[in-house]
Amino acid sequence: MTDHEGHPVPAEHRVDPLGDPFLRTRFTLPTRPATFLSRPRLTKHLDQALRTPLTMVNGAAGAGKTLLVAEWAAEQARPLAWLTVEAEEERPGMFWAYFLHALSASGNPLSEQVGWPAEANHVNRRVLSAIAEELDGRSPAVTVVLDEFDRVAVPEVAEQLDFVLQHAGRGLHLVVVTRTEPMLSLHRYRASGILTEIRGAELAFTPEEAAALLERHGLRLPVDAARSLVDRTRGWAAGLRLCALAAQESPDPETYLKEFEVGRSTVADFLLAEVLKRQSQQTQDLLLRVSVLDRFCPELANTLTGRTDAARILGELYRENAFVEQLGHSWYRLHPLFGEILRTHLRVRCPSLEPELHRRAARWLRQAGSLPETLSHGAAAGDWDFTAAALVDDLAIGQFFTGMRSDDLTRLFSRMGPEATSPATDLVRAAYDLSRSDLDRGMAHLQQAEARLATDTADPAAAQLSCALLEVLAARLTGSPARAERAAETADEVQPEVSAHLLDKHPELPALLLTHLGSTRVWAGRFEDARAPLSKVTGQPGRAATVLAREESMGHLALIDYLDGWTGQAEHRALEAVSETERFSLSRPSGSGIGQVVLAAVAVDRNELDRAQALLDEAAELPASLQDPVTAAVRAIVTARLELARGHPRAAVEAAGPDVAAAEASPWADSHEMLVTSAAHLAEGRSETAAEVLDRLSDGRPACAVEAARIQLAAGHADVAIELLDAVPGGEPAGPAVTVRATLVRAQAAFTAGDTPAARRLVAQALLEARHDLLRRPFLDAGRWIRPLLTTPPLNQLAAGWLAPAPSAPGVSNGLGTPPWPIVVEELSARERDVLVRLAQMMSTQEIAADLFVSVNTVKTHLKSLYRKLGVNRRSDAVHRARDMRLL
Repeated sequence: MTDHEGHPVPAEHRVDPLGDPFLRTRFTLPTRPATFLSRPRLTKHLDQALRTPLTMVNGAAGAGKTLLVAEWAAEQARPLAWLTVEAEEERPGMFWAYFLHALSASGNPLSEQVGWPAEANHVNRRVLSAIAEELDGRSPAVTVVLDEFDRVAVPEVAEQLDFVLQHAGRGLHLVVVTRTEPMLSLHRYRASGILTEIRGAELAFTPEEAAALLERHGLRLPVDAARSLVDRTRGWAAGLRLCALAAQESPDPETYLKEFEVGRSTVADFLLAEVLKRQSQQTQDLLLRVSVLDRFCPELANTLTGRTDAARILGELYRENAFVEQLGHSWYRLHPLFGEILRTHLRVRCPSLEPELHRRAARWLRQAGSLPETLSHGAAAGDWDFTAAALVDDLAIGQFFTGMRSDDLTRLFSRMGPEATSPATDLVRAAYDLSRSDLDRGMAHLQQAEARLATDTADPAAAQLSCALLEVLAARLTGSPARAERAAETADEVQPEVSAHLLDKHPELPALLLTHLGSTRVWAGRFEDARAPLSKVTGQPGRAATVLAREESMGHLALIDYLDGWTGQAEHRALEAVSETERFSLSRPSGSGIGQVVLAAVAVDRNELDRAQALLDEAAELPASLQDPVTAAVRAIVTARLELARGHPRAAVEAAGPDVAAAEASPWADSHEMLVTSAAHLAEGRSETAAEVLDRLSDGRPACAVEAARIQLAAGHADVAIELLDAVPGGEPAGPAVTVRATLVRAQAAFTAGDTPAARRLVAQALLEARHDLLRRPFLDAGRWIRPLLTTPPLNQLAAGWLAPAPSAPGVSNGLGTPPWPIVVEELSARERDVLVRLAQMMSTQEIAADLFVSVNTVKTHLKSLYRKLGVNRRSDAVHRARDMRLL
């Protein structure tokens, strides 16, 4: 090479343009630590990048850029030139002198004719042209790595490097390692497809890589735990290594990695030194202030700083990879660890500033329409009057009950102290308590809110509508239909004054209001009046915000169908109700579980007793916040009917009479409780007592009248039974579950009167109507008189396949010399099955008692129940019948 006067410069005497010798460490590959983890997916990408003239590895400080490229460089078949750029290279002469020396140091020197920069601040254009021309002739291409290129901050060097790269053709492959977006013509390189980029997202460690890195430090961590650490660090290489080093000193490394305080760690030292302290005072101030935010835009940042320079600063920070991430549409966020460190630093430097920053952010976000963030910052500022007012004014108080944000709101407002006193804070306290079924406190706060609203001079529309919702909910939970009607009238009056935008934004509020109103009408026995609001909710387009209201409304409509005898329709609606949340892939809302209870009732009608129990258990396990009388009453009735079906009349009576707290009695709930109690007396042989209980029956609905007729007939009061059936009101036709039972009552009356043909005809009619919905329970409850009829044609054919087994072929005996036995048996208890097994083993009563460690009288009681359920009178018949039914 020659100097600027054309004289040759011997390589051993070569110095930089300032006359200083070159520092050899600037041209050698960085040493990789023993804990360094090779990541083949990235080195493979660098291999593929050799197809393009320019590769850019762009990431934040500590992202692992340099060590990655150093590992890749060490594996190359041909030596490449490495240059670690320093601040002196901002001057063109210095940069190109070091660039040429890097080529020489790597064994890729250029010829003496290229020339040599003799001035630190200037390089001759002829030298640049000579460099490009000579490189253009190289094959294979010379690879040059420029590490820490972000230190080059003058456009002139970037323009010169662009010139050389464009004119060197395929003779030069340039790898730029940088923290910031270099001033090269990247847009042109991208457009022409000659640029390969590896950025921060690709540099981030995966959970599997993080686990492997920790293992290099002697720490074994499950991939799931490593995933949590990666989420917190965003896969940042330096953060993971520093955490690993600190965890090595901990007695419980896994717990340390889960719970370490980032603000007091080596990670904090690194980020404060490498990122924060490199910034200007204005930038440091902005970063500290926005650290209280999960996301921010320039306008919001300016609100916190009181300045107007946020747009410029945030743009620069993002381009510099200074742990500020862009979210799109001018919104940014801080790297999670950086944000934690800055918040800790803020509390140390300005301990009283944080609440004020949250207060400013809350007010800006409220104007911007971001309610969740408004509430979060208002609560962090401790400004509960403002925070509660924001929730109420936005008409969002119904979110306490939607199952979507209810947990978030409950956690947030659980911190609200008693010092906040306003109509809004009282409404929020009432919603908080009612959502947790704390009726006494909720009602007290609601009463206080109503008193304050009565004297509030501000526009009360949203608050009044929110209050009406809570009033209807309170009425539902306390069984107060009249109170619900008054609150609904208030809601109708106020709703036109509320912004249509808010109503559309929060459809859950009117939907919940209608649902609760419908529930109170169901409790009052006004089934048809209840259908209107409930159907309005279910008829609206499904939206995630209204999932709970739709589920509850469908469940109540299913209950009405069931109580009216429409079992199949009730099942369809109940299945829709319990699957409503699955349509939106949401976790289960905290509703009342009424859908499961209705399905359990249907299962009892079908004699699917195990399924009924499973559904009742499922409903009981729900995290139900709506402990309302309707669901409590119907759960008690279904449980009682299930116990009756199992042959446990005493348990049925106990289950039917739970302590349901309600301001007003429910006619249908009381009537069904009486019917179960009466049926239990009948099952225990107290027929007159059973009939006397029915004297207090007040509900004249068809389902109750028909069940009362059945019990009266079984008690020997045939005339009373027929009178009850004849007095059933007309109007809407009753469902199959009612008409089948009514038909069987008339059939039994005919059979008792000696009119067997009429009885057979009526039983046939009942079978035809019952088989579509598989209504087995009415035939099981009918009593022993029906069993001989079901074993003869054509009734056995009508019962075949769903109520009884198929008839035997002509001439084929079933082993008993009688027609096949029907399967209309009550489910056997576990102890009855134990006795049945020993009967089949030909054990005597005494032997069975000894084997089961019970008394002989107890065995005789089980035998009596067993014979009744199997419809037999002898031990041998019981065994034959059980085998025919595959019970043995």
